[in-house]
Amino acid sequence: MKCLAISQDELIIRTLAGVLLPSFEVEFIVETRPLARRLHDAGLGVAVGDPRRVDTYLKADLTPHTCVLVHDTGRRSPKPILEAIRDAGGTLIYVLSTGAAVSATRAEDLRAKFPDLTNITLSELVSTALLTELSRSLTRARVQQYQRYFADADRILILLHHDPDPDAMASGLALRNLLRRTKTTAIIGAVQGVTRPENLRMANLLDIQVEAVTPEGFGAFDRIATVDVQPHYFGEALNRVDLVIDHHPEQPGYSAVFKDIRDYGSTCTILTEHLRAVDVSISERTATAMLYAIKSDTLFFARHTNREDLEAFTFLYPLADPALIRKMEGADITSERLDYVLRARTSGDLRDQVFTAFLGDVEREDVIVYVADFLLQLEDVRWTAISGIVKDVFVVAVRNLGYSRNAGEFVRRSFGELGSAGGHRTMAKAVVPLDRFTEAFGRPDETRTAHALHDLIEGFLHEPNGTDR
Repeated sequence: MKCLAISQDELIIRTLAGVLLPSFEVEFIVETRPLARRLHDAGLGVAVGDPRRVDTYLKADLTPHTCVLVHDTGRRSPKPILEAIRDAGGTLIYVLSTGAAVSATRAEDLRAKFPDLTNITLSELVSTALLTELSRSLTRARVQQYQRYFADADRILILLHHDPDPDAMASGLALRNLLRRTKTTAIIGAVQGVTRPENLRMANLLDIQVEAVTPEGFGAFDRIATVDVQPHYFGEALNRVDLVIDHHPEQPGYSAVFKDIRDYGSTCTILTEHLRAVDVSISERTATAMLYAIKSDTLFFARHTNREDLEAFTFLYPLADPALIRKMEGADITSERLDYVLRARTSGDLRDQVFTAFLGDVEREDVIVYVADFLLQLEDVRWTAISGIVKDVFVVAVRNLGYSRNAGEFVRRSFGELGSAGGHRTMAKAVVPLDRFTEAFGRPDETRTAHALHDLIEGFLHEPNGTDR
């Protein structure tokens, strides 16, 4: 998140830097070059310019969702600076008052001329509550912008990834609430529908309808948003969207009018912040779906969890129905999954705490992912790589315990040139056309493929610059 800070006082500037970094990308605007050089030598982002001129802020790439902090010493009115910021398109303006001469009357006069202005004191600046408020202000501006952009659309598609999971479905439900839409004017859709037993249970219990859509039908919608997935996932069928909200690593190769991509444990965590920022009432149904999604995607905070995920969970918990969540969780070990686990355990390759297996032909990707998660629980296993063929594509799911090297980096380097590959530090997946995989590694079979995956992981883990497992 970007923040511009206007001050000519080096002590205040260094205080601001200490408070705002690294939560914000901060650039300071100062009037003198000697001060700028000192700040630059200290590693701070700084630009020299007249804060009373509009072009100073245009050069700094000021946007309506850039947070602007203006230091008011009380010696001269900041009104010319505030007018220049407003004329350049700034809307999130905070005035930091430090001078004894800054009176309540003057603060009221400024607020009368600049209604969106917020006054803060130095003591408020150094409190953690201010960072929360600044972040919420930026989120609020972002949400209000895309709400206005979607307001005049007749038909909206909230697009999920294939075989959507709880995070995708709950995120779709939350976004529809944010856009103030019904299921007739904003459909939640997927090219391939829900198939996993626990996800079907969630959809049925919460009455979440995921409609079947086709790439050819994307053009029938006035606006398209993707949640828990980015447009590159759909290939050339979707190279431009209106809104992207996702917690996976950002991918190139598409354009979006609005996007909010954060390294959180769940996309529902991002949408919880969106809902709170604009004070949208969250129904028990939506809160239950989102709480279950956060719990599911983070393995109840055992995998890739941030402070924000915990805060979102804490906020949603009293709004949700815990009995319904227990019912949704149910028992997820089906006979089908157990058969695949046994097949992998029998034919897999376990060496040096790395377990790899090839399952052959499977009907759905989720079976491969489930086996990778399940076998990571084995004693002395730190990495799993489970693969299989789904129709005409080769799929490999990779899991690790989190304190070793990055699983997402491994699949990108090993399979990124052959197909779709990516993920987080502890969980990743690659989907490769079968003919491309065969050309690179040979025809998949139980022994050859398991050994090949094992060799790839061992080579990755034992690189000279690699982290010890």
